[in-house]
Amino acid sequence: MMEYIVKPLLSWYDGHARVLPWREEISPYRVWVSEIMLQQTRVEAVKPYFERFVKALPDVHALAECPEDELLKLWEGLGYYNRVRNMQKAARVIVDKYDGKFPADYKKLLELPGIGHYTAGAVSSIAFGICMPAVDGNVLRVLSRLQASYDDILSQSVKHTFEEELQKIIPEDRAGDFNQALIEIGAIVCVPNGKAKCGECPLGFCCKAKERGIVDELPKKKAKKERRVENRTVLVLREGNRVAIRKRPEKGLLAGLYELPNLEGTLSDEEVLLRLRERGFSPIRILPLAPAKHIFSHVEWRMTGYAVSLEESEDMDKDGLFFIDARETEEKYPIPAAFAAYARYMDIVLGQEKYEEGRKDV
Repeated sequence: MMEYIVKPLLSWYDGHARVLPWREEISPYRVWVSEIMLQQTRVEAVKPYFERFVKALPDVHALAECPEDELLKLWEGLGYYNRVRNMQKAARVIVDKYDGKFPADYKKLLELPGIGHYTAGAVSSIAFGICMPAVDGNVLRVLSRLQASYDDILSQSVKHTFEEELQKIIPEDRAGDFNQALIEIGAIVCVPNGKAKCGECPLGFCCKAKERGIVDELPKKKAKKERRVENRTVLVLREGNRVAIRKRPEKGLLAGLYELPNLEGTLSDEEVLLRLRERGFSPIRILPLAPAKHIFSHVEWRMTGYAVSLEESEDMDKDGLFFIDARETEEKYPIPAAFAAYARYMDIVLGQEKYEEGRKDV
């Protein structure tokens, strides 16, 4: 039992909680949107996305009804696009089954698409004051160090054990604050990679890892499999003022998003020109672009790029491609950040960058 951490933790949180946009106005919808965005994404990166998202889609009904391309464009640059697709599926269930109101019930939240134990715990505790734990990577790190545990925190059994321990000590009057305080400690004090600020930690008095001098050794994680490397050749194809994009398949990596045309392997300029001619295009000139790479969770793309000017043709749809004005691409079509390095050669920027570019011009 760790009941002795409750008071010092909450006292610290009262004086050190960060000012975050989703904390300014607490609602189940806002908590949920923020928690889904924060999966695999840094807080500072999420802030502007969150504010734009809830402005464009202020409630469950708006999210449920949003056209997919518009939804994915709002998410452009955040990655892991299945997160937002599942959000829309869940929103539709909430509208259809619960009349647009989030169920104030942990188990019912857990049944919604894309919501796991952590998110259900966060929404139920923060928005409804329900005494359920919300154990993410930050919390696992804090608890692992508090107990000087060398158990693998990626193990579901270890996570479940921590959840059971926290369940017993969550204060009924401050369930949401307690969960957020633990997460906050892990985010800004008990941080990883040898940077823990033990001197600032309100739980230092009972931290076994600090006592034993093993803070930097914890937590323990099972080694991940090496990412598969794929070589790809990305093409910025121009016909006058128009550029070529195409929609990816509805299943698989980056499903349903729009992309710059690309080919498997690392191709030379002559190989690229040959492939284009075989597909009925008439290249005028080709320019090599700087190499780039993009890392997904299980695969790494190593990309070679070329900008190719083409003779204009009447055929607007060749090989699954369609040619549109570059600015139209920037405004309407969600293109994943994997292509950001080459999107600049289309005179556009993607995701958060385009908003930052806009601020520079003000």
